Amino acid sequence: MKLIRYDDEFFMDHVPGAIAIDMAGMVTYVNKQCCEYLQRDRSEVIHKHILEAFPDTRMLENLETLEHPELVFYSSYVGIGISVHVPLFDGDIRVGLLEFDATQGSKRLYELSKEYSEFLDKELMHVADDMDMPGDAKYSINRIIGRSLPIISLKEDILNAAQSNSTVIITGETGTGKELVANAIHNLSERRKYKMVSVNSSAFPENLVESELFGYEEGSFTGAVKGGKKGKFEVADKGTLFIDEINQMPLFVQPKLLRVLQEKEVDKIGSTSSIPVDVRIIAATNQNLQDLVAEGKFREDLFYRLNVIPIHLPPLRDRLDDLELLMEGKIKDLNPVLGKRVTKIDEAVIHNFRQYDWPGNVRELHNRVERAMNYVPADEDTLKLEHFGIEEGPEKTDFAKLREMENPIEDIKQEAERKLIMDVLEKVGGNKTKAAEYLKIQRPLLYQKMNRLGIK
Repeated sequence: MKLIRYDDEFFMDHVPGAIAIDMAGMVTYVNKQCCEYLQRDRSEVIHKHILEAFPDTRMLENLETLEHPELVFYSSYVGIGISVHVPLFDGDIRVGLLEFDATQGSKRLYELSKEYSEFLDKELMHVADDMDMPGDAKYSINRIIGRSLPIISLKEDILNAAQSNSTVIITGETGTGKELVANAIHNLSERRKYKMVSVNSSAFPENLVESELFGYEEGSFTGAVKGGKKGKFEVADKGTLFIDEINQMPLFVQPKLLRVLQEKEVDKIGSTSSIPVDVRIIAATNQNLQDLVAEGKFREDLFYRLNVIPIHLPPLRDRLDDLELLMEGKIKDLNPVLGKRVTKIDEAVIHNFRQYDWPGNVRELHNRVERAMNYVPADEDTLKLEHFGIEEGPEKTDFAKLREMENPIEDIKQEAERKLIMDVLEKVGGNKTKAAEYLKIQRPLLYQKMNRLGIK
């Protein structure tokens, strides 16, 4: 068999999107495939400034600073894609930058994103299978549903955090799943064979926070139980302590929490000696702690002690591509509980839900799905708009009803106002202060409207 020899140009022409520039930004090399992809003749590219050849380039950003190959995401007139930037050196002297494409075109990027998400889920499944994980499977990382880029990134952050013992701060809006993420980190970590203890900073009266966290000795105060009590730190020894809504932690407790984090020991109320503890802290907040620090509502030193591994949870409105998967997952959980056999979601529902900004995030979505499932007849298998109380298409005027009204325009306005207020009150759990904020009115005015419209 004859050995066929090829020159370097043959091989380079098969590299997708290969192009190189010198330190002045002038194109020194471009291959045939790149010219075809950019829809330019080679004469329009070679020896021209990169901005003339490819105005959307990001090569100049990395030209003088990049030390190692790096992935770069593109959005340009030729589509969305991923490129690799490689710094070029002649000995110790930087001479330019080479770029070639990992993906070309939006379609391939989305396919790659889906493939990587499936691969990551499969790998995580193997990790979970190899572990002797106590606790409820509902807190597994595989319960974090989604294939969008924000969720892929979130799962990578969870895996990285699980390999460390450093403190984690989870930020995100209400209803994004902060406790689920905290449990996923714990269940993938070396501490998984020990307890994960959860506390909510807003759940305890101020006078009990200290005793709940650090414990107390017998007789240390009136009402102390016989034998004393272990605090949450002691209970979580060798495991993980999840502190939710850390932004609500009273200021007078924060220095004591900081001491535990620094000294790895707790002082029980009424005790004359310290108890060593080995606890990993995962904290969560739905408020910006740096803003609270600036307002004097949160200690700066505690913020920096907590903010070692930050993980941010994306709101649902930033990952609407996951809507259908999230709904399907909730439906699958609810079918045996509610005695239903729903297997499909009407396209009109998905379209309608994509137009909404979901202030309550995944929790709100799950709530609406569960409520709608209760209205699906036992012999139906499709979740429709009507089950959510949403009418498809423009609403028709009921002229028979119109004739019965003394003042149709005013009556309909009041009916719409009543429905809006009731919907908002339901969303915020009856909290009238929050409802007034949503409606952008003063609370006394909200009370007046509720009385006038007969809302209790």
